[in-house]
Amino acid sequence: MPTNVLVAYGTTNGSTAEIAEAIAEVLRKDGMTVEALPARSVPSAASYDAVVVGGGLYAGRWHKDARRFVRSHRKVLAERPLWFFSSGPLDPSASERDIPPVPGVKKAMVRLDAREHVTFGGCLREGAKGWVARMIVRNGKGGDFRDFDRIEAWGARIGQELTS
Repeated sequence: MPTNVLVAYGTTNGSTAEIAEAIAEVLRKDGMTVEALPARSVPSAASYDAVVVGGGLYAGRWHKDARRFVRSHRKVLAERPLWFFSSGPLDPSASERDIPPVPGVKKAMVRLDAREHVTFGGCLREGAKGWVARMIVRNGKGGDFRDFDRIEAWGARIGQELTS
């Protein structure tokens, strides 16, 4: 049974980090040792039995740290149980229907034989970094569209797969 799990993420304003930590907490409750870390700070994925990678979506692409992590660690990731998640839609659509991975993530899923991908709603609040993000918030299009019940249920499904 894989017991040492990495949840790596790429985030700009912290929303994806909070999703990663929620997933990690569910897996910890299942008795696993889990680290939720910024993707850019992971020197090696080799010491983990399973990996979850998440990235915020920006202009139809995964956060650059998530993309770089997957590219840099592709050999190790291909040998382990692997899941991907994205966060981003600033509306309720991610809770209403399945949103497929963006093309770059889909390509990585196929190449690395990832088990699953899910898109969760995003969160953009006052004080967000970046000109575009600030404009979105200023125009009233920000908000928190994350569904933590759905996020935790997905984490529990991963835990069930790893323990069965």
